[in-house]
Amino acid sequence: MEAPSWVKAAGNPAADKWVTVSGARTVLVVVPHMTAGTRLVDLLPLLESDHRVQVHFTVPDSADEWPGVRDYVRGLGGVVVPWSQVLRSRYDLVLASSYAEVDKINGQVMVVSHGVGGGRSKYHPWAKDAQMRDKLMRDGRVVPAAVACSHDDDARRLGEACPEAAGRAVVTGDPCYDRMCASVSFRDKYRNALGVEDGRTLVVLSSTWSQYSLFGAEPDLFARVLWELPASRYRVVAALHPNIWSVHGSWQVRAWLADLRKGGLGLLPPEDGWRAALVAADVVIGDHGSVTQYAAAMDVPVLMNAASEPDVPPGSIPDLLRSLSDTLLLDRRLEPQIENALHGHTPDPYALIREKITSCPGEAGARFRSVMYRLLGLPEPARGLPVSPVPLPILEESQFSRLGKP
Repeated sequence: MEAPSWVKAAGNPAADKWVTVSGARTVLVVVPHMTAGTRLVDLLPLLESDHRVQVHFTVPDSADEWPGVRDYVRGLGGVVVPWSQVLRSRYDLVLASSYAEVDKINGQVMVVSHGVGGGRSKYHPWAKDAQMRDKLMRDGRVVPAAVACSHDDDARRLGEACPEAAGRAVVTGDPCYDRMCASVSFRDKYRNALGVEDGRTLVVLSSTWSQYSLFGAEPDLFARVLWELPASRYRVVAALHPNIWSVHGSWQVRAWLADLRKGGLGLLPPEDGWRAALVAADVVIGDHGSVTQYAAAMDVPVLMNAASEPDVPPGSIPDLLRSLSDTLLLDRRLEPQIENALHGHTPDPYALIREKITSCPGEAGARFRSVMYRLLGLPEPARGLPVSPVPLPILEESQFSRLGKP
C-alpha cells in the first residue's frame, strides 16, 4: 500500500475538526537519518508536559534515502507527516540536525550538530563541495534562525565562514555529554544491564563508519579481543555507528557478528545504549568517531586504532585525542595493552578533550530550552529542568540466545 500524501495531523487547519487539544504551536523534527534522529530526540524532553506544543516528525524525500530511517521514525510513536505535506504547511519551530532540504520548509529552523563539533572526517563525502556558507545561505538569505553550537569555538568558526549568519549562532553546550555526566551515579546499574559481573573489566569496542573506522579497517579485531581476553575477567561490548547498520542492513550486521555474539560479544543496538556503555566502561578501544571522543571526555582510558589516522583532520578533537591516547598495537597481545591502559591511567588526562567538547557543561538543557521557546514565541514553562540520566542499555538479542537451553 502506498504511503498517504496527507495525514490528519494536529496543528494543520485541514484536521481542525478532529483535534482535541487545539491552538498548540507546532514543532517539526526533521530526520534524514537515524544519527540525526537520535540527537534530536534528546531535545524533546525539554518540551514535555507542555500542552501548548504539538510535535510532528518527517523524513525528507530523497533520491538516495538512508535505509531503515522511516522504520526508525515510525518507531518513535509520534505523528509522521509526509514530506509533500510538510512542504505545504507552516511550522512554528523546525528542529534539524542537517542543512539538507530545510530551506524548503516554512518555519523557524534550528540546526543542531549530530556529533562532536570538532570531529570531522577529512574524507566526509561532502567535505569539499558543501562549504559552511553554502549550507547556511539560500538565494542570499540565511536559512536557519538558530545554529546550536556546543562550544564558543564552533560559534566563532561559523561567524568567520559566514559573517551574515554570525548572529544566528547560539552556544548551547552538549546535551549528550551532560546526560552522561548525570548518569554516573547509575554506573553499577548499567554494568549489570550489560552483563558485567564479579568485578570483570568492561571493554567497549567503538566504531564510527567509513573504511578507516575500527570495524571497517580492523573487522578481525573484534574476534581477537573476544578470544584473547578471558571471559572470566572481561566483558566485551560493541557499539557500531548507525550508518553501518543503515548502509549494510541490520540483518547483515547481526550476521557478520553472529559467531562472536554466540561466543559472548554484547552488541548494542544502533538507536541507543552506547552512552550507558561509556558510563559503565573500564576501557574503550575505538577510532576517531564521536563515541570515542565522548569516552575520553568521561575520563575512560582509550586505546585508538592506528588505521583511523588518515581520516583525522589536523587540529581537530580526534587529532588531540590521538596525541593523548595510547595506540592499539595489532602486532602485540591485547590483554597487556588493555591492562596498561587501565593501570597507567593518570587522573583526568583528557581534560583538554572535555574542554573542547563543550564550553558550558551542565547548561545544555537550559540553553536549548531558552532558544526553542524564543523561536516558538512562548514563555518558558515554570517546571524545572532536571537532566535525565540515559536509559538502561538493552543488548541486541541473538537468535541463539532465544533458543534457550536444550
